[in-house]
Amino acid sequence: MIEPTPSRRVALVTLGCTRNEVDSEELAGRLAADGWSLVADPADADVALVNTCGFVESAKKDSIDALLEAADLKDGTHRTRKVVAVGCLAERYGQELAQQLPEADAVLGFDSYATLSGHLQALLHGSSVPSHVPSDRRRMLPVTPVARPSEVTVDAVPGHAAYRALLVDRPWAPLKIASGCDRRCAFCAIPSFRGSFVSRPPAEVLAEARWLAERGVREVLLVSENSTSYGKDLGDIAALERLLPQLAEVDGLERIRVSYLQPAEIRPGLLEAMATTPKVMPYYDISFQHASNPLLRRMRRFGGTDDFLELLARVRAATPHAGVRSNVIVGFPGETEEDLGQLELFLAMGRLDVVGVFGYSDEEGTEGAGLGGKLPADVVAERVARVTDLVEQLTAQRAEERVGEQVVVLVEELDEDGIAVGRAEIQGPDVDGTTRLQDGASGMPSGMPLGRVAVGDLVAAVVVGSEGVDLVAEAR
Repeated sequence: MIEPTPSRRVALVTLGCTRNEVDSEELAGRLAADGWSLVADPADADVALVNTCGFVESAKKDSIDALLEAADLKDGTHRTRKVVAVGCLAERYGQELAQQLPEADAVLGFDSYATLSGHLQALLHGSSVPSHVPSDRRRMLPVTPVARPSEVTVDAVPGHAAYRALLVDRPWAPLKIASGCDRRCAFCAIPSFRGSFVSRPPAEVLAEARWLAERGVREVLLVSENSTSYGKDLGDIAALERLLPQLAEVDGLERIRVSYLQPAEIRPGLLEAMATTPKVMPYYDISFQHASNPLLRRMRRFGGTDDFLELLARVRAATPHAGVRSNVIVGFPGETEEDLGQLELFLAMGRLDVVGVFGYSDEEGTEGAGLGGKLPADVVAERVARVTDLVEQLTAQRAEERVGEQVVVLVEELDEDGIAVGRAEIQGPDVDGTTRLQDGASGMPSGMPLGRVAVGDLVAAVVVGSEGVDLVAEAR
């Protein structure tokens, strides 16, 4: 690694999902290897590198706001000299974004990641860097899965390169197992700018897991656009079932959490592996999106209320205290009151722990954008509010049902009062609830007072209360 040069300081600002976090840490690793100094505050950096999100309208706005906020630092009173957009919004819109947002000094796509250091250096020296020209990344890979490994250049697939620098000090970290998606959901533009589904080889994933564990990470969150597809492009549809036991053997790792499960691809073997493999959390992040059979077909998805309830029954038969989270979209073109009623029925019967509710909005280049039956914006907003209210009631009830359950809490922070806050096995990071610990009559298993618990500790406890989706647990 080249020694950091004080005159080359870069700060990464990350928008969007945990997958984007991994991409930012890849970029940080690449830049650190080339002698850049990583700083947390864009005001202290020569270059503010904004890793944007381009998923939905609200995420796009947040990314634009972050770029403008960074550009404001180029006022002569701060160190910041250049602002560069990377990530999904940059990949998706490229030159168009550059034209509409001259405050950004460069808009770079995924193909620039391998040579990013040179681009940033050129900008600091007063040169211009051509903006990214978008293309449909699904066409970059062969259709035949078995042909992909030899064709894929990892430098063009974010999160797959052998570079990473941790940007956040915490006891958990996302671990990317794949990128892209081969499904064609009518509402989603992700495949067009993330490309076809590409799995990381198991040996690569295991090596990074060991690297994370050596740096104090106790829980890994396996992320991708569709984790249930892991291995299909490697010719092994059961690759995830085989990967989980190998991850469980990594010294230092205590928790493995799988995210982004596609219900149509959840196989019995995967359920069994998740239920029986040590260290795999009883946590199922299942992307239902809706529950009306006709509307799901219109979305180019499969299933419905009965199918999803049967799947949840199988999950709970294998893992009785499983935590289940999902996302749903309301207001998709053609959604009727009957469709919405089916969704509400499923939510009432499904006993989900956490549900994200999104209102539909057109995304350029998707099938949904061209469909008739668009609902007025005020109707979509009303339905979002209606389903959100229902979800808040149902998930609060589900949390109350957890009272009396035994949990193990990964401590993630000590609040200003010194109270330990973390997550039980059924709670995923960031988007789910938390668990607040309080002293039990018997104290800690080791005899250590709860006040001496440190971030990263695993604490056995019993749930004694709830606050919305959050739990209160008593250390035992």
